[in-house]
Amino acid sequence: MDRPLMLPRYWRTWFLLALFVSGNGLARVDGQGAQFERWQDRTPPKAPRTTCAELRALTSYEFSIDTATLVPAAGGTPEYCRILGLVAPEIRFEVSLPTSWNGRLYMFGNGGYAGEPLSAGGRAARRSSAIAKGFAVAQTNTGHDAAREPLAAFASTPQKVVDYAYRAVHVTAVTAKRMARAYYEAPPARSYFEGCSTGGRQGLISAQRFPDDFDGIIVGAPVLDFTGVMVHFAVANRALAEASLSEAKVRLVADAVVSACDKLDGLEDGLIDDPRRCRFDPSTDLPRCSAAGAQACVTDRDVAALRAIYSPVMAGEERVFPGFPVGTEAFAPTPTGPRTAWDPWFLRVGRPSLSWEFADAFFTNLATPGTPIDMRTFDAAKDRAKLETIGALLNATDPDLTPFRKRGGRILMYFGWADPALSPLMGTEYYEKVRQTMGPTTGDFFRLFMMPGVFHCAGGNGPDTMDTITPLTDWVERGLAPDRIVASRRAGGAVVRTRPLCPNPQVARYRGTGSIDDEASFVCGAP
Repeated sequence: MDRPLMLPRYWRTWFLLALFVSGNGLARVDGQGAQFERWQDRTPPKAPRTTCAELRALTSYEFSIDTATLVPAAGGTPEYCRILGLVAPEIRFEVSLPTSWNGRLYMFGNGGYAGEPLSAGGRAARRSSAIAKGFAVAQTNTGHDAAREPLAAFASTPQKVVDYAYRAVHVTAVTAKRMARAYYEAPPARSYFEGCSTGGRQGLISAQRFPDDFDGIIVGAPVLDFTGVMVHFAVANRALAEASLSEAKVRLVADAVVSACDKLDGLEDGLIDDPRRCRFDPSTDLPRCSAAGAQACVTDRDVAALRAIYSPVMAGEERVFPGFPVGTEAFAPTPTGPRTAWDPWFLRVGRPSLSWEFADAFFTNLATPGTPIDMRTFDAAKDRAKLETIGALLNATDPDLTPFRKRGGRILMYFGWADPALSPLMGTEYYEKVRQTMGPTTGDFFRLFMMPGVFHCAGGNGPDTMDTITPLTDWVERGLAPDRIVASRRAGGAVVRTRPLCPNPQVARYRGTGSIDDEASFVCGAP
């Protein structure tokens, strides 16, 4: 996320959350702050070989061009040709072609159930940032309008399900390349995709299904096991409905987790380096009580709810979903004071939590379109087969990336260890499955960077602002694999901490001297 939206970190977090929920933007596109910050290009720019308006004649059976308008330079955004079009039945796309082109295509993804307006503020800011660096830019609404069909209401139309699952990004990328070839009389030399959350899933789907679409893909906090996430949401929310967890009680939990886990990496810095190393147990490590109204202790039902969030979902002896690590309940600054990351994902006063709303929309509309499932009675052991068809469309869990690797593709993936929306264990476990499938040289084309203390796509207490475009393009075009990515944490408009992000399984280790708020004091090494 970048300079036109360089908001204070805590404002950015809740702004992104609103975009994720409403479908009016995307979860990560405006949260990195420093995206494109270090990117430089020495490639001679290319100029158009035809007029913008003439691109309307490209309308065909495959797609239609509604408008092709030359937008004059303004506010730091150079002149560009803005193309708005449609791929049937309802895939809206936008392709923006700068007058001074660097020869590359950049496409960014969507958030939540998508359907965002292409002109939404966050999306327009991302487009402008990329155009300012000379990229041709593409985006799509994935085939439906969230204002008319909120959340998963679009699933009543089978084609829209397919378009949301995987088709829209692919056909938009193909169409954007055709637009570029017509405008400049040259195809993009390189094509890149970036997305977080749903956008991260879109990136992995692209690598798995359409390995020729992109040369480099940035995958942020992907909802890669879509069906597993929704099953876990259902299980957790049933347990939460029986408990009396409040923000005060979650604060009790968060403080206990920090006390048990923070020092395990050798530093007391408010960040949990790897929560998998922590042996926190809510049944023994928290004060207990029997009165539901007491706030300085937890009841048996509270503990059961905590276990439902932290523990894997099982179907007999088979694990369905890994659950969340500790640390995702952490408190971080907001405009109204510190709030837990579980608000509103698992806790929300006066209305169901976000995880409930997303899961209810999935089971009611998307899981088996036309045949609603009651998430309150869904049994992971008995009913999981009902999700196989939709899982084959939505899930991005295939670990065999051989075609993508053979054509020279590169994937840079990141995940916040304190993500309260999507379990970061999905990321680490998928990466390990790819390594098992692709072998010990997986790091030559696919690297995962875990972010201690970072919430969903951005926010939290850890350094969450970084430029991923520069290391990805350096990797694709110059063969320089990213061994270290510097992330920063901002407060009040100023950088207050920098840390290196290291390729999994390496972690940032303190050298023993220097400020713990300076990335130069750390080295990437074995855990």
